[in-house]
Amino acid sequence: MWNSPRLMNVLANLLCALAVSAVLAKMAHWVLRQSWFPLREIVLVSELREVRRVDLERMLSERARGNFFSVDLDRLRLSIEEISWVRRARVRRQWPTRIEVKIEEHVPAAFWGRDSKQLLNTHGEIFSAMLRKHSASSMPILIGPKALAPEMLEYYRLCRETLGAVSLRPRSLVVSPRLALQIRLDDGMIIELGRRRIGPSMQKRLETFAEYYTQGIFSALERRPGVVDMRYPNGFALRLGEFPRNEGGRKS
Repeated sequence: MWNSPRLMNVLANLLCALAVSAVLAKMAHWVLRQSWFPLREIVLVSELREVRRVDLERMLSERARGNFFSVDLDRLRLSIEEISWVRRARVRRQWPTRIEVKIEEHVPAAFWGRDSKQLLNTHGEIFSAMLRKHSASSMPILIGPKALAPEMLEYYRLCRETLGAVSLRPRSLVVSPRLALQIRLDDGMIIELGRRRIGPSMQKRLETFAEYYTQGIFSALERRPGVVDMRYPNGFALRLGEFPRNEGGRKS
């Protein structure tokens, strides 16, 4: 068993070691913040397509404070990811005086929502950004519960492939709050697929529609179909459009 003087010596040595460690830590912190380690350059190693370079440079000039060691990389990364069109950023130190920035941009796949102020990227993620006019005309519109966004995007791709085989193009895909699925084609025709979960049964109904379409059933009608209801197990129902087929469904 230790006697009291020996215990006191051990405690004194421990306190001394802790004090020395604290002093060294403060010295190291002070040294790293000095101008001996200047941050001379921030280099972008990605090609920018949608992100405006002027926005990125302005943000970096405001947020990249400190020297090579003291600049807060996590804070810098989060600030970059707040810029429109930035999906993900990676920031790292490159010895001895440089910071490298790598940016992954959102790649738009569809408009999201009825007001078209949001977009859906190729990963099925919703984001806000201004789309260039020449790209907007070819973008589909997806409307539905946000939780279903990735699933809806995947199904839209499947719809595009299925309908493209019969020279039709889906313009929008709508899932109602009660999970009723509706497809609108670029010629205005609406295909109702029912309230089941998006999956094989929905795809089967769409394939059945495409099969009927190739048989020329719709083209034989005096008026073009406005709505095709595919919710029936052994057939379909039609609601004809307002105008004769030779008017293209448009008022004069």
